[in-house]
Amino acid sequence: MATTSAARAHTPRASRVETVQIVLPGLTNVHGTIFGGMLMQWIDIAAAVAAGRHAGGAVVTASMDRLHFLTPVHLGEVVTLQAQVNFAARTSMEVGVRVFAEGRPGEKRRQATRAYLTFVAVDDLGRPRAVPPLVLRTDEDRRRFRDAGRRRAVRLRERQAMKGRHG
Repeated sequence: MATTSAARAHTPRASRVETVQIVLPGLTNVHGTIFGGMLMQWIDIAAAVAAGRHAGGAVVTASMDRLHFLTPVHLGEVVTLQAQVNFAARTSMEVGVRVFAEGRPGEKRRQATRAYLTFVAVDDLGRPRAVPPLVLRTDEDRRRFRDAGRRRAVRLRERQAMKGRHG
């Protein structure tokens, strides 16, 4: 029996990923803080896992935007990344990632970074393929979906403008 996209619909929570890392000496710059590129790699990986869960297969990163480094992350700190799909279109998804850092035991955890990434589901030949719709059950799910839809509209306008200048 063929599976329809409606039958495979998922809630945002079903895609949720949480991963934990520790900032080791080889991951830091001369200031004792994590390289931004390393944090970006961790963000991309967590987001890819969330997108892949929702899509039920392979995904590729299409863009990373709205990346904000809010506070430095220092050597020895524990970093927690939380990712989940906020929006699903026909072949693409927006994944939101929040990054928290905590120092010594007992210190308060703080949000260090956040980012939004777009992924496209691909088939075995690397061609875009359809993704299941999101099932929005909570007010928070609906708010994130609406906000993501607005960000998507901006990204699409920016992409068209870039194509117009360089196409």
